[in-house]
Amino acid sequence: MKKIKALLIATAALFAFTTLNCEAQTIGYVNYKDVESNYEYAKSAYKEIDTKYLELQQFLMDKEKQYKNIDSPINKKNFEEQVQKDFKAKSEEFDKLKLKRAQEVENNILQATKVVAADKKIDVVLDYRVIFTGGVDLSKDVIDYLNSGKFKPINK
Repeated sequence: MKKIKALLIATAALFAFTTLNCEAQTIGYVNYKDVESNYEYAKSAYKEIDTKYLELQQFLMDKEKQYKNIDSPINKKNFEEQVQKDFKAKSEEFDKLKLKRAQEVENNILQATKVVAADKKIDVVLDYRVIFTGGVDLSKDVIDYLNSGKFKPINK
């Protein structure tokens, strides 16, 4: 019985000691979609992607018009093969641009979030969808920092 009491007292003391030494972490959260939609560089990057997509569509429409003017079946087949090759190259270039810009935007938002969190002494930043109550909303601060001119986008 004495051993159980001693064990309980030791466990309680250990629990109290660790509780006193643990610093409470401050939690913040960010609405990524809100930040992304209000971030000027993201807007311009996505506008560039849209423009390239429209150029790709225009390429196909122009080639379709040219195809209709070809009389020979052999020439049509050769034309189709060349257009497929050109379209594949343009499509791959478009995909690379789209991925690159999306990564730049994501990296910039992540970096800005880290800076804002450090400035506000926030230890942990989560997506707003996992917070039921409490925490500090950093979304507006991150947007303001990204658009302020203090932040320099990666690979701009």
